[in-house]
Amino acid sequence: MKKLNKITVFLFALLMISCGGKEEKKKEGFSVTRQKTDTEQPVTPPEPSATKASERVDLDNKGLGPVTSLTLNPEIDQAMAVTGKEVYDQMCLACHRIGKKFIGPAPNGILERRTPEWVMNMILNPDQMVKEDPLAKDLLVEFNGSPMANQGLTEEQARAVLEYFRTL
Repeated sequence: MKKLNKITVFLFALLMISCGGKEEKKKEGFSVTRQKTDTEQPVTPPEPSATKASERVDLDNKGLGPVTSLTLNPEIDQAMAVTGKEVYDQMCLACHRIGKKFIGPAPNGILERRTPEWVMNMILNPDQMVKEDPLAKDLLVEFNGSPMANQGLTEEQARAVLEYFRTL
């Protein structure tokens, strides 16, 4: 047993000797040294557009979807507008507010900035529009990546909503 104690003390002393003796001098302050690599390239953000996508006027773009041509009568169809308001209140009001930016853009004045075909295609075909239409892509960015939900409206319902937009 005495031999085991002597060996243990000897090993402990050897361990202490091997760990000691290394003296590090503390440096004053803090410094970081970095090596520059040749592959670094400055990242430049894209040029911001002069106007927001929601305020941009584009009366040439018809969008992507089933509506390729649409002629609006000079007179507003009041019965269709009432139906459109009902559809809007039920399906669109969760994200769009009249007169103010909400989750999506305000619908009032939309026909002063977009073609009727574009509006209809955005209502009927928002998935493809957000993927392929440049203006819809810009709107997606402006509205924090919140895509317009496909509500599954029929062409007649979308046309009624468009007629309601004309009354705003």
